[in-house]
Amino acid sequence: MRYPSPLQPTMLLGSPSFPNAIAWSEENLIAIASGHLVTILKPDSPNGPRGVIKVSPSEPLPVGFIERKDLLSGCLLPISLYRDDKPVVRSISWSPLGMAANSGCLIAVCTTEGHVKIYRPPFCDFCAEWIEVVDITERLHEYFQCTEFRGTGIPSLDFSEVGNIRPCLPRNASDQTDSMSKPNGKLLKKMPENQTDSTISADQYASRSAMLCSLVVSWSPLLHLASEFYPVPNTCASVSLLAVGGKSGKISLWRFHPADCYTIVDRKVPTAVNFIDLLQAHNSWVTTISWFLFAFDSSNPQILLATGSSDGSVKVWLGDNDKLLKSSEVEQTSFSLLKEVITANVVPVTVLSITVHVQYSSKMLLAIGKGSGSFEIWLCDISSREFDKFGSFDAHDYAVTGLAWAFGGRFLYSCSQDNLVRSWILHESCLDEVTVCSDMPHTNNSFCPSRDTFDSCFGVAVSPGNLVIATVHCFDGEKLNRMYEARILKAAIDYFWIGGLQVDVPLKSPFSCNIEDDSSLPQKELNYWGTNIIWSLNQYQCLDKPLVLWDIIKALLAFKDYKLKYVEHLLIKWLSLSFLGSHIDLPPEQVLSLVSSSLSNIPSRLLHLLNIICRRVILAELDGDQITRIYSKTQNVEGVCSTMEKEVTKWIEILLSSERELRGRLVGFSFSALRTSMSHSEATPSQPGRWYPVGLAQMEQWIALEQEHIRDQLKFIASEVTHQKRFPTSRCLAVEPCIYCSASVPFESPEFGFCQGENCTGGNGKRHRLLRCAVSMQVCPGTPLWCCVCCHRLGFRLAPEPLFRMSSFHLDSDSSSKSSSQAVSSTPFCPFCGILLQRQQPDFLLSPTPV
Repeated sequence: MRYPSPLQPTMLLGSPSFPNAIAWSEENLIAIASGHLVTILKPDSPNGPRGVIKVSPSEPLPVGFIERKDLLSGCLLPISLYRDDKPVVRSISWSPLGMAANSGCLIAVCTTEGHVKIYRPPFCDFCAEWIEVVDITERLHEYFQCTEFRGTGIPSLDFSEVGNIRPCLPRNASDQTDSMSKPNGKLLKKMPENQTDSTISADQYASRSAMLCSLVVSWSPLLHLASEFYPVPNTCASVSLLAVGGKSGKISLWRFHPADCYTIVDRKVPTAVNFIDLLQAHNSWVTTISWFLFAFDSSNPQILLATGSSDGSVKVWLGDNDKLLKSSEVEQTSFSLLKEVITANVVPVTVLSITVHVQYSSKMLLAIGKGSGSFEIWLCDISSREFDKFGSFDAHDYAVTGLAWAFGGRFLYSCSQDNLVRSWILHESCLDEVTVCSDMPHTNNSFCPSRDTFDSCFGVAVSPGNLVIATVHCFDGEKLNRMYEARILKAAIDYFWIGGLQVDVPLKSPFSCNIEDDSSLPQKELNYWGTNIIWSLNQYQCLDKPLVLWDIIKALLAFKDYKLKYVEHLLIKWLSLSFLGSHIDLPPEQVLSLVSSSLSNIPSRLLHLLNIICRRVILAELDGDQITRIYSKTQNVEGVCSTMEKEVTKWIEILLSSERELRGRLVGFSFSALRTSMSHSEATPSQPGRWYPVGLAQMEQWIALEQEHIRDQLKFIASEVTHQKRFPTSRCLAVEPCIYCSASVPFESPEFGFCQGENCTGGNGKRHRLLRCAVSMQVCPGTPLWCCVCCHRLGFRLAPEPLFRMSSFHLDSDSSSKSSSQAVSSTPFCPFCGILLQRQQPDFLLSPTPV
């Protein structure tokens, strides 16, 4: 039985025109290049708030002066005849998480004029339009002006498209110069009289124009700097590279640094970017770029760059990490050619997609889409540098506009201008087509318009958890109502669930269950769903993968409505494999008991996953305040769960124990950091880029309240530091003032507090209820606060980076001293959920939904 998708298609007001027109960010936002707009939205809210980037014509960039007679030269005809004064978006790419000032994602936008700009989310501007932060084209133009365009070469020009570089004529050309206007209505610039001898040839002008005309953009994964690379405390420990390919066949490379300190208040945080390389990749247009971080050897990860061209060639480049990460000068040797996979031919390359092979960690899969409608797959062993062609497949009738790998290379999705979206499963020696979507329990109010109205497809993107794919289609205007639909509907995003697709590749954790009394879904497909969901959850054990579980939680909630026992069985299986390392099917009660008793030996990342699953799936019926009241002991578990099953009560107890464990690690790390600073006779001053402990008095009182549950090691560290009494009292006030009145606020709970002002509200005896910071447990001020959309906690302090990488609760003197002394300002992650914190936005503005 086939059920409709619970994800509603999203209508767009602009039509995409180029491949890879859709991109899914690490924040769980979708961007679509739709005409002169970039539309940004949430996948679960088709009619909800949106972000937008509007593309407008740019001013021409001066590259030199030519004689009027040279306007009729063949190489300048595309420029002279250029008539398009309404540029559209040609290429988009999301940065990794952490590049924006609020630790979100930046987005790079390339237009048909050849201009590239970088935008940030309007996290504190309260508007729908995203904010420009860097104009890459202007930066590149400045570089070429400084070098006087040396070494640009003369590329071959394609007459099918032109850029926005207008020719400048000398003053002595003719008196008609003043009345001769550009195609966009602006007058041609005159050359100053003192520069009449500095004219350039038509070929030189065309070459410079091609150098500045960009066609495609692509961000690299986050690259981490080794500790010896950043001796200065406020130097960022990670970077991301932006590759910009142009008509000249060259690729400019830009290094972006995260902000030293993240903020949700400051609108004017500069974006640190450096121009680092100019790579001559091809002899013709660069049409597609794809990055891949190969971490087979964790001590020496390698960055790979795959490039495709309009001349049909495909090359794979190996990056020099030292030059890419450390060099302060513009290098032209930071990449070396690893392999020319395809030599030049008559078929242009349109898209590329790279992933690591699910069975062979030393091999990568490279999918190459072409303008002929076919695609090729190459298997590349990086350790031995062997490249083998897996096969060539005539999948489509028109140009391939999107390729995306899913589930570690087990599945490949392709789409084309022929409006087909095809799904392929990779076997050891062949590639077979399978159905695109998989069965999903029915949800109410699901709506799916007829796909017969779609005309073409311009991209496919995979969700962070690999359970959903999104495609963007243009509408066929002839099949729409011309009075109403055709006038406003230009394109739509369509979604497919892929979590129940057949699993033929052997995995370490196959899932099986037997659901009685229900045959609406095939047993085999339920097992496929379980195996794929467990695989997705296991991918988040990698600390560099941001915790965005939206699609996993969406699927689990749908199955929970369908059959609760199935979800419980799946999660128990995951806990047994990930937390206990056991492949034996144990009773649920025994698994939960073993997990609860071994929390101190479980990595923080797994505890974060457990907390998210508990709150957003098992306890989805309880709101954050109910769970907070239980945690603060203002209401017992039995009172909240009187109408709930006994098993759910056990999940609540595990959630509270897990969050208590994480709070204990945070408190222990804070006292350990203070102990380290005292041993070095430091006053722990606030240094830019450095983390330092705050709220120590509140932490002491929390230890006193939780004497029955906290570990002896934490008690010992706290008593040792408290005995010396050397931490600054200004940061450790035990009794804080109310932010609304002058009354005191004693510490009674780590979640909130009540002031002692009995008469502060006119003598009615009510007290102000004040929220406490999730990190420091101090009373939150009235300024904008960081917010967790999972546990709904607030905070104005950030947790230290090592907290999220702890493998267990173990604070020995050597490791804790080293980590605490080197702790830097953390990315704003929730210490209890591990997801990215954000500023609270009104409901009518766009905000990410990682869960």
